[in-house]
Amino acid sequence: MSKTVLVTGISGFIGLYCAKELLEKGYKVIGTVRNSAKREEVINTFKKNDINLKNLTFEILELTSNNGWDKAIQDCEYVMHVASPFRIANPKNENDMISPAVEGTRRVLEASQKAGIKRVVLTSSIVSMMSSIRRGQFGPKDWTDLNYPNLNTYIRSKTIAERSAWDFINENKKISKMELVVIAPGGVFGPPLGDNISCESLTILSKVLNGKIPMVPDAAFPMVDVRDVAKLHVQALTNSKVAGKRFIASGTNPVSFAEVAQLLLNEGYKGPSTKKAPNFLFKFLSLFDREAKGMLALLGIKITADNSSTIKTFKWRPMPFKKTVVETANAIKLIQTK
Repeated sequence: MSKTVLVTGISGFIGLYCAKELLEKGYKVIGTVRNSAKREEVINTFKKNDINLKNLTFEILELTSNNGWDKAIQDCEYVMHVASPFRIANPKNENDMISPAVEGTRRVLEASQKAGIKRVVLTSSIVSMMSSIRRGQFGPKDWTDLNYPNLNTYIRSKTIAERSAWDFINENKKISKMELVVIAPGGVFGPPLGDNISCESLTILSKVLNGKIPMVPDAAFPMVDVRDVAKLHVQALTNSKVAGKRFIASGTNPVSFAEVAQLLLNEGYKGPSTKKAPNFLFKFLSLFDREAKGMLALLGIKITADNSSTIKTFKWRPMPFKKTVVETANAIKLIQTK
């Protein structure tokens, strides 16, 4: 009998690829969506990609509500908690982003524990590790200092949510054998499965391609292909060596916004700019622009990832980032010309 996996946020950029990978590996998938329109979007996307829908069902659930979670999870062996709000721009009310991330994670873990789930794979982010480090290297043992100046709401939400998840596991280890594994991606790019390019990384790249970002921020951190992220998530469900650990899903070396722009210029795209914006400009803009304010904590960062445990444990070889950038740009342009 096929194992059943609940995938939260299945309609998102990473969620779609995780579900695709699971279905192709023979798992049954229950995907959570916020509404029926999102469900239809996922179905249409998978049909266009010739993905067999026989083992796919849906539950309409909200991270901010208890309703339906116990029922949705009760027949599953595993849970993949991918869903979490992501925007660089700080919301007017930070709880609009932090509450779904933190309370939603706790809600999913509580329902999973009640259902006797074997293992939960949680999608975190390298921002929960690196955001208070300027130079050098970060690894799975590092945590972002929440007192660091100018952390944006997304960084805070991911860090607090992951901390909360580990706290939950530690608080319940005497009464529950449920295991937690964390996959922490870097900046995630890759060709979207469907025509939706509204996720943050694809939106930024689209603006770069169309010449709408005349100057790029001075920041460099490790990146990753969404297809690699999905494969690591699926492997983390059953790998016997990963329980109770955090894994960085990114390349080793930092990649700057200017380097991404240059790669695209080399491929013949005319819109990208490699001109770096001075930090003082972002600080000035942050006074009245929420997206600029959201970038402040990353300005000047140039940091390397210690992904050695991920490479060793999963026998993983990251996809070359140049290939990722080019394929993503080509897919975005194709969507925009439809």
